[in-house]
Amino acid sequence: MKFLRFGSALLLAIALVGGTARIASAQNMTSVDIERLQDAIADASRDVSTLQARDSALASQLQKELDSLRDESIYFKVRLGKNETVPRTDYFDLRDRIDGIRSRARRDGSSTPAPSPSSGSSPRVSSSSSSMDVPVGTELDVRLSAPLSSGTAVVEDRFEATTMVDLQTGTRVIVPAGSVMRGIVSTVVKAGRLERKGSLTLAFDQVTINGTSHPIRATVTQALESEGVRGEAGRIGAGAGVGAIIGGILGGFKGAMAGILIGGGGTVAATDGKDVELPAGTVLRVRLDSGLDLK
Repeated sequence: MKFLRFGSALLLAIALVGGTARIASAQNMTSVDIERLQDAIADASRDVSTLQARDSALASQLQKELDSLRDESIYFKVRLGKNETVPRTDYFDLRDRIDGIRSRARRDGSSTPAPSPSSGSSPRVSSSSSSMDVPVGTELDVRLSAPLSSGTAVVEDRFEATTMVDLQTGTRVIVPAGSVMRGIVSTVVKAGRLERKGSLTLAFDQVTINGTSHPIRATVTQALESEGVRGEAGRIGAGAGVGAIIGGILGGFKGAMAGILIGGGGTVAATDGKDVELPAGTVLRVRLDSGLDLK
């Protein structure tokens, strides 16, 4: 009987160690991530080459920046080759900068950047800014459907959020309010003795518009506290229309959340030595890192 109890305890300990190792591994860069970075750099290089005929000065500047990012990816590859660990947040940061170069290289000289949405208004997309229906860099405000916490979340957890206002180009509604965006937790750091503050890295990989799902890449740039239904009660009572009622149901903004800091690559970190706590209803400002083509 003692042997059985000892065997069970040993198996449990092995399982716990294995689970911890898998979580830690998922938070570190892998050779697959290096391949993705190299592919992204190759795509960006082609975009810069195409830009050369239109704007040689900008193309030269972007090529220098891209060469520097290529050196960073090689450095990460060398470190992995030596069996060193590289945080996966470094992968997301480098990928974002590569995407930024692609966006600048592909941008039409006559385009204007998409405006950031504000509470109670509908963001609009310039129809000339990109061949995509929604260009890279567009920002959306979405509301978390369920709470997220660095104390309980694990890597690859899925979560959902809904868009708060219509995204329009002219009179055309491209992404209606209430569209569901699917997110994934890519890294988790729990607050504890070793780590004094918790953090989560959040990314979005899919949006469902009128029943059709579309792949996206998007990262969090701000976390805003929601007013909730009560915060909009006055405007709803004044008969401001269906749009305002929907906005009231979703809730407006009170401002940036206290004790939360947003870092590169969508990392949401606590500043007060605790775990990150994002209640249901939290408003996240999300930036598209890839264009959205609805055709």
